[in-house]
Amino acid sequence: MSYNLLISTEELALHLTDPDWLVADCRFLLSKPDEKESDYQRAHIPGAIYVHLDRDLSAPVVPGVTGRHPLPAPADAARRFGALGIGPGVQVVAYDDLGGSLAAVRLWLMLRWLGHENAAILDGGWQKWLAEDRPVEGGTIKRSAREFAAQPPLDCFVTTAEVEWIRLDPNFRLLDGRAPERFRGEVEPIDPVAGHIPGAHNVPYTDNLAADGTFKSPEELRRLYGKMTEGVPAERVVFYCGSGVTSIHNMLAMKLAGLGDAKVYAGSWSEWITDRQRPIATGANDG
Repeated sequence: MSYNLLISTEELALHLTDPDWLVADCRFLLSKPDEKESDYQRAHIPGAIYVHLDRDLSAPVVPGVTGRHPLPAPADAARRFGALGIGPGVQVVAYDDLGGSLAAVRLWLMLRWLGHENAAILDGGWQKWLAEDRPVEGGTIKRSAREFAAQPPLDCFVTTAEVEWIRLDPNFRLLDGRAPERFRGEVEPIDPVAGHIPGAHNVPYTDNLAADGTFKSPEELRRLYGKMTEGVPAERVVFYCGSGVTSIHNMLAMKLAGLGDAKVYAGSWSEWITDRQRPIATGANDG
């Protein structure tokens, strides 16, 4: 059996010694990019490798052109996945300590993007694993490299040029996954400009999670996303956030709800604002 959306801590615990399973610790702190790797070295799920958002899942930033976490070229991503030990038949399980909302979902989507379907998010992540008193270990794990069999990239990302007209087209829905106060432009802890893309609606990624950090039920997610996307097919729903990472959490939630495959604006807000001629909005939901 393979997993391509979520996997429980109970199920993962049964496969920790399976050589065809690869566990990826994706914990990351935007304000301190190396801190979580140190945490990983102190304790992680047994056998887990560490996957760094900046180093492993992003291209170099081009100041004034790209957002904070540019999407790598497909060939570069494939080489990195192979070096990490991901190849045909490998079941990948990604986790972090933010409900799967940061590098874990980025790894999940990038693997799907290049045709590797056997990738899942650990539901409840690191906190749930610890709360259940499951085993941990320290140190750094390296896996033998494999040949990553990349497929032609899926059409799951949109560009800034596409968002320029998508935001104006009522047949599309542009959804911002950041916290409400960031969307409204009241605060901006990371990027130099506050606000949101005109025409967007706010669906904070935290609304996808139950109190224990696991995803809400498909029925609850269907009520949330069914209302926000009513009348718009999934392929015309575009999610964005600060740098194109946490927005993938919303994309996954919509898929868990059974509403189909939406798309992600890879550059997101941090790329939108590189050109000060692009419009911005503040306040509550637009449209």
